[in-house]
This record gives sequence, C-alpha cells and structure tokens, in this order.
Amino acid sequence: MSDNLRGAVLMALAMAGFALEDMFIKLLADTLPVGQILIFLGIGGAVAFGVIAHRKGQQLLSPALLTPALLLRNMAELVGTVGFVLGFVLASLATASAILQAAPLVVTLGAVLFLGEKVGWRRWTAIGVGFFGVMLIVRPGMAGFEPASLFAVIGVIGLAGRDLATRVIPRTVSSYQISSWAFAMIIPAGVFLMVMMDTPAIMPSALETSGLVAALGVGVLAYYALVASMRVGELSFVTPFRYTRMLFALIVAILVFGERPDTLTLQGAAIIVAAGLFTLWRETKAT
Repeated sequence: MSDNLRGAVLMALAMAGFALEDMFIKLLADTLPVGQILIFLGIGGAVAFGVIAHRKGQQLLSPALLTPALLLRNMAELVGTVGFVLGFVLASLATASAILQAAPLVVTLGAVLFLGEKVGWRRWTAIGVGFFGVMLIVRPGMAGFEPASLFAVIGVIGLAGRDLATRVIPRTVSSYQISSWAFAMIIPAGVFLMVMMDTPAIMPSALETSGLVAALGVGVLAYYALVASMRVGELSFVTPFRYTRMLFALIVAILVFGERPDTLTLQGAAIIVAAGLFTLWRETKAT
C-alpha cells in the first residue's frame, strides 16, 4: 500500500471515528449534561495524549504554551468545540455535519485575510459557491430555518481558526503536545456549558459510563488517525478524504436517529463538498 493510499485510509477511518463520537455524544446528551460529557472527554483525551508525549520525552508544560499561535489555537478549539457540539445536539446531526464541510473553505478565506496567501478568482468563486451551499442548509428567514444550526456555523469559524493557527505553530511543538492541549481545552468548554445551561453534574449509570468510555476511545483513536494521515500521505491527496465525514454522519443520522435530511440540506452539502474539492484541486495546481 502506497503512502498516499495509507494516508487516505487513515483519514477516512478518522472521519468515521469522529462520526461515531458525535453519535455517542448526541445519545448521551439525552440523559447527561453536554458540559459534563465534554469534561470527561477532555480529561480522558488530554491524559491519553499526555502519556504518549511523556513517553516520547516531550514536556507538556513548556514555554511553547505561551506562544501567540498556540494560545489562539486553544481559544479557537474551545469556541469550535462548543459551537459544533451544541449544533448537532440541539439541531440535527446531518445538518451540523453538512455545515462543518465548509471548514476548508473558511480556512482558505482566513489564509488570504490573515496569512497573506494569494487566491485567484476561481478559488474566490468556489468560496462564494460554498457559502451559498451553507445558506441552503441554514436557510435564514425561511420556514425550514433551525436557529440551533447557527451554533454549527460558529463551530466552523472556531475550527477553521484552529487550523489556521496550527499552520504557524513552531515546528518544535509535537503533534502529541498539540493534541493533549486540544483535549484539555474541551474541559473549560464543558464547564462553560454547564454554567451557561445551569445543569448540575449527574452520576452516570453503568450504561452511560460505557457510552462515555466508547466516545472517548473512538475520539482518541480518530484524532490519532487524523494526525497520522497528515504525516503519511501528501496533503493534497489526503485532505479531500475529510469529506467522507459527511457520508458517515448521514449514515448515523438516518440509521440511529431516524433523521431524514431534506432536499435542500443534501443539495447544500453537495455544493459545499464540490466547492471544497475544487478549492483543493486549484491549490495543487498553484503549487
């Protein structure tokens, strides 16, 4: 198996894992506070990646924590996590996941505005078309408008900011350190949600504990596969396989939650994916 093919398989597995993690969170949110779920996942993920970093001789508490890029990444991670989780818990998983597909387009836009990268008229057109796809899904002012879907839009902005900040983090900071700190930022996100929603902690049952452990397990493995995929294959070849998350999310939404995405949602998702793939293709042609 070539490096590119291995990278693509790892990316697809990562997206399947994230879809399963979202499923567990949405199921658990029926009986447990969302903030409490995030706190558990944050602690577990931070410890897991922290142990890996420690075994590799990498310090978690280092001056790199105070670099502006890493501070910005951590804040964006917090905003993105809160927004996206509220989006698929309060709205539908299919809708929130479809909106999430716009993240690569937002990253491209942010790279132009904040990193000084050059984008031609074709990619500007793709960005505009992609945002039109988002509007088809969100439908502001129309009868099918779900106010909770705006949380997913906030999540996309936060996660795109996270990816942009990652590009300028010093290379001396390892992926395991970044991953551990990323999960650690989910903890204050969970505390924020518990305070905002005024939801006290609940002692989980044995079944709920099993669900939490399963969510943590697939979440950590998915994050690890994501990091590995970006290091194994060529970025331009591997990145488009991020869009498989939409497919996995639709399968989970239909089979587990009985959701039936309407035509506009599916059309919007298709437009976003097509615009994102075109943007990636133009980036490979420009390099």
